Order: sequence, then C-alpha cells, then structure tokens
Amino acid sequence: MIISRTPYRISFFGGGTDYPGWYLKHGGQVLSTTIDKYLYISCRYLPPFFEHRLRLVYSQIEACQDSSELDHPSAREVLKFLGIENGLEIHYDGDLPGRSGVGSSSSFTVGLLNVLYRYQGKMISPHQLARESIHIEQNIIGETVGSQDQTNVAHGGLNKIQFKQNDDIIVDPVTIIEERAQALNENLMLFYTGIMRTAENVANSYVADIQAKERQLTRMHAMVDDAIEILTNGDLDDFGALLDEAWQEKRDLSRLVSNPQVDKIYASAIDAGALGGKLSGAGGGGFLLLYVPVEKQPDVKKKLSHLLHVPFSFEPKGSQIIFHDLHKEYNEEEQ
Repeated sequence: MIISRTPYRISFFGGGTDYPGWYLKHGGQVLSTTIDKYLYISCRYLPPFFEHRLRLVYSQIEACQDSSELDHPSAREVLKFLGIENGLEIHYDGDLPGRSGVGSSSSFTVGLLNVLYRYQGKMISPHQLARESIHIEQNIIGETVGSQDQTNVAHGGLNKIQFKQNDDIIVDPVTIIEERAQALNENLMLFYTGIMRTAENVANSYVADIQAKERQLTRMHAMVDDAIEILTNGDLDDFGALLDEAWQEKRDLSRLVSNPQVDKIYASAIDAGALGGKLSGAGGGGFLLLYVPVEKQPDVKKKLSHLLHVPFSFEPKGSQIIFHDLHKEYNEEEQ
C-alpha cells in the first residue's frame, strides 16, 4: 500500500489571473499558501480474486474492470494518463469537504498522480506534478480551472506564483521572519459557510469573457505585490484591508461570485471587527477567510456562531508520500 498526503490551499490575492485564457496574453500571479488540512489517497495492488479489477472509494464506490469505465473524471484520466488500467484499489479521504473553495479537486489530482507514480516506482518533482495535473484538468478533462491550485499544493508553502505569457510557471517562496508569519496566521480565521457550490460553474460565469474583466484583473494582479510589501515591511492590519479591496474587485467579476447569504455573513464579520476577507476559491460559497485582529476574534466567533470555525496553520510542504509498502501477497504473473 502507498499513501499520499496533499495539503489544501487558501488563496489570498491574484485569483482569476491564473486562468490560461488570461495569463497567456497578459501574465498572471497569485499569492497563496497551503494549510495543515489534508487530502489522503491510498492505493494498493488488488489481488485477482474479485469480480472487479479496479475499485475506487470516495463519496461513491466504483467497481469495474477497466479505468475507462470510471465515472470520476480525474481518477479515470489520471489512470489513463499513466497507462494503468486495472489491478488497483484506491481510497480517498479528506479533512475538508469537497466543493468548498480550498482546492480540493486539484489536491485530488495532484495526490493521485503522486501516489500512482510511486506505485510505478517513479519519483516526480513538484514542478512536473503540477504541470501534469494542470494538463489533465484543463486539456484532457476540459475543466474551467486555473493553474494556481495544482501548483501550490504540489510545491507547498506561502508562495508568489507567476504565470508567464510563454506558459512558464515560476514559484517564489515568500520569505518573512517566523514571528511575522505566525502573527499573520494568528490574525486569519476560516469559517465554513455550509454553502456547497461547483467552482467550475462560478468560474464559467466570468472566464468565458475574461478579457472584458481587464480592469478588475489588472488590479488584482497588482495586489499580489502590494500584499508582499505589507508582509515584508508594512502594518499587518493593512493586509486585512487589502483583502477587503480584493473581495470587492472579485465580486465585480460575476454575480455568481457572491450571494445575499454570503454578503450578510461578510457584513456581520466586518461589523464584529474583521478588517477584510474573501471566499476562498472561485466564490459562491464554501470557506470564508477573514483577517481579524486577535483581540477581536472572540466577537467575530460569537457573531458567526452559526458557522463552523476551522483553526488552521500554514503548511510548508506540498504533496508527500507518507507510507510506502509495495509488498504483494499475490502476483498475477506467478498464478
């Protein structure tokens, strides 16, 4: 059996500029970090005694003879991409729910690629892991997704990620002193709104006409550098104010980015002392990230007591293999 552990991510600034339809013409960049909440994928050799030759367990259970029969698009295409047809059992478990804006779908693709490469006896670099995950999601499956999630969860850490017009992707770790990174972490709060949404549906509402969003995306691009300057030399509370500005710009991308329920939650948090925040991911629901000075956090928690507060810490590592035992009790070639 082999098990991969892949972190989820939260995106601070620049989201939207990581869609190839934008950055291949204008360039893009984001500031995001991985967190200590994880998606686990285990795989093991499936002995030849069952009616099925491939079993995939997630919110559903699929048992079939061949990877081409799978309904799960990412699992199906990753297995086909690697030339694996059958003889496997794969299980997925996650600390956070899917469709919640923390990059769960890309964490799945990255984690599955990672564990299956190891199953084949191969090592893969974070860069290759990210690029192949992007290719599978964007080009093979044809999903409307950006390129930041795969990149950040493959590499891990707090990063400025640049997307070049020539399709290069550059990952620059943001280096700040430990005390300052800890202070930033302590001033961030994550709440689960309970609103399920499909990121692709939200993204489709503005990506199809993304060139018309030049004003918003140009400003959101610049906010990445503004935020890094604040983290390096500025007042951390300005980071919260910048998050608020970014949220207002993001809301202008599409009417689906927010909704009256989210707007009410956000307004309540601001009234209780939050300086800014945003929905993590494409928008529409899922997790709400807030910047709240520590002394104001009890008030915000009380105000949002109907929501689930999820404490988290920054995670410096990307997708990892945490268990590896390829012992096979049964080898088909010896049967």
